[in-house]
Amino acid sequence: MYTDEDLAQAVKKGIFSADSVEAFRSDYLDRHNTHTADEENFRLVGSFNDIFVVIAVGLLLLSLGWATYAVSPFLSAASVALVSWGLAEFFVLNRKMALPAIALLVSFVGAVFAAVVTLFAFPGENALTMAGLAATMAAWLHWKRFRVPITVAAGASALVVFVVSLIISVFPVAKDYLVYLLFIGGVAVFSLAMHWDSSDLQRVSGKSDVAFWLHLVSAPLIVHPIFTGLGIFEGNESTLGLVSIILLYLFLTFVSVVIDRRAFMVSALVYVLVALTELLDDYGLAGDGFAYVGVLIGFSLLLLSGFWHKARLQLVRLLPQSIQIKVPAAK
Repeated sequence: MYTDEDLAQAVKKGIFSADSVEAFRSDYLDRHNTHTADEENFRLVGSFNDIFVVIAVGLLLLSLGWATYAVSPFLSAASVALVSWGLAEFFVLNRKMALPAIALLVSFVGAVFAAVVTLFAFPGENALTMAGLAATMAAWLHWKRFRVPITVAAGASALVVFVVSLIISVFPVAKDYLVYLLFIGGVAVFSLAMHWDSSDLQRVSGKSDVAFWLHLVSAPLIVHPIFTGLGIFEGNESTLGLVSIILLYLFLTFVSVVIDRRAFMVSALVYVLVALTELLDDYGLAGDGFAYVGVLIGFSLLLLSGFWHKARLQLVRLLPQSIQIKVPAAK
């Protein structure tokens, strides 16, 4: 399997001409009635060998962590981090395997985070602060070495943990405003994602992959605090609150369509399912509410997917030119 970035490398090496690659890409998109940006392509699995390697890596790291945990929890996490880096030297730098690259990045940064936490007797704000800082630095080093797209999102997540934990450590009263801090962190990550997105509006390079993972991180950080603030999981739902949730989901859908990213819709989906199920239960459809909601939401999402291009075209046209130039062109 090859990607747009592989085609770009072939053009640089003189294997193909830029015109021939562009003609091939246009013909492919015309035959599939789609547009490159709308597909949100990102490299995940190149072949079944990727899955095979991930299974082997998972088995090795899990067994290694388990075997060394009895000696020391820190040794367990540190050994997983070191082996993850070593395996990345071969499977990422040498073999360029996508799925193992993601798995090894997650295991490396996660193990560094866990290793620092184990150094503290009680995993409080101070532990999370130091672990978040260490994980952020680990992600930065990994990015400089391997350039795996998900690394930026992992580093951004660790940085949010570091900043939020640091604020709570310095100002303990800030713990009461945790959801607001997470929301601000989500907005910051979203802004970073839009920065990467705007640098590759055609979405034919690795920058688009970086933006995809950043959007995937920012979406729950933004969506969860909002819906939590509406009390959806606290058993105090009201008709007005449920209507507000539905309207908010429609707004998030609007944002997803405009920026041509589906992450916000997916992140908010569980909240909408619960909200609408509760609403139908209040009107005497207890037990069957989820089924009706599932049919309604599923049909709506399929309908939107089928007419995604036309919906984007109409919505983007309504936006100011200053915003249109920062999102993929609607075609």
